[in-house]
Amino acid sequence: MTNPTVIHKKKKNYVRLVKRLKHKIRSANIVLQKTDKSKVFHLGKLQHYQEKSNEYMDKTEAYECLGVNDPLPNLIERTNKYLLDLRLANWISQKQYERLCIKPSEVKLAHLYYLPKTHKPGTPLRPIVSGLKHPTIKISKYLDELLRPLFDKMALNTTVTSGFEVIKKLYEWSTHNLRQETLLCTIDVVDLYTMIPQTEGVLAIKKMLDYLKIKQIGGLKIETIIRLSRFVVKNNYFSYDGRYYHQIRGGAMGSPLTLTIANCYMFFFERDIVKQIINGGGSYLRYIDDIFIIINWPIRHLYKQIDRWNLFDLNI
Repeated sequence: MTNPTVIHKKKKNYVRLVKRLKHKIRSANIVLQKTDKSKVFHLGKLQHYQEKSNEYMDKTEAYECLGVNDPLPNLIERTNKYLLDLRLANWISQKQYERLCIKPSEVKLAHLYYLPKTHKPGTPLRPIVSGLKHPTIKISKYLDELLRPLFDKMALNTTVTSGFEVIKKLYEWSTHNLRQETLLCTIDVVDLYTMIPQTEGVLAIKKMLDYLKIKQIGGLKIETIIRLSRFVVKNNYFSYDGRYYHQIRGGAMGSPLTLTIANCYMFFFERDIVKQIINGGGSYLRYIDDIFIIINWPIRHLYKQIDRWNLFDLNI
C-alpha cells in the first residue's frame, strides 16, 4: 500500500514547485499560454503579446476603447429593458422572457485574452472574448440553439466539422477523380470573426431563413430573431489590460451566436465559388475559416481564380 505520508509530502513538493514556477514566470514578464488548435503551451514575452495585441486591434479596427468607465451596469439595465419591451409588445412569450432576462448578481463582463497560433508563421494571436456570464450570453446561446441546426442543414454539402470528415470527403472524391495533375488547395479566411460587418452578418441570418423558407422558429417570428441577434452583436463589451472595450466590427469569438453568423455570411459569400468548383469537377469544403479545394485545374488557372475570388467581398 502507498504510504499516506509520502503522498502528502509529494503533494506539498508539487505545490511549492508550481508556486516557484509561477513566481519566476511573473518576475521575468513571461506569458505561459495554451496554444490555438493544439494541446501544448507557448512561452512568450509579455511585451510581445502586448505588441501583437495592439497590432491586431489597429489592423482590424474592430474595437473601440472606452477607457476606465465600466459599461456593465448600463448594459445590464439595457438588456433587461430591451427584453421587457419585447415582452410587452408580445414579440416574446413570458416563458422566453423569464429564460433570457438576467440578474445583476449573476452576470460579469467578458474579458479578452489571446491564444498563440504556433502552427502559423510569426505566431499570430487568436482573440478570444470569454463571456460565460456576459449579460447577452443567454440570448446568444438561445439563438444559437435555434439557428445552428438550420445552418448545418443548409450547408450540409459544403461544410465539415472535423479533420476526419475532411479526409473522408477528399478520399471519396479522389477514388474517382484523382489524376497526376490534381491540385489540393487550402485557403485561410483571415480574421473571419472580426472582419464580418455587424449589420450584414445579422442580415445573413435572415437570408438563411428566407433560403430555407422558414417563417418561425421555437415560437419566435423571424423579425424577433433578427432583433435579438442584432442586440447581441451590437453589445459585445469586454475588459482587457485594465481598460474596457466595445466591439464595433464583427462578433466576439466566445459568443455562441458569432460562429453561426460567420458561417451564414460565408455560405452566401462562397456560393458562386462552390458552383464554379463543382462545375469544374472539383470538391469544395469549409471548416469555419479553413477552406479545402481539390480539383483538376492547371495551377495558373487556380491562382487566377483565387485572385478573382478575393475581389468578391473586401471584408473577406
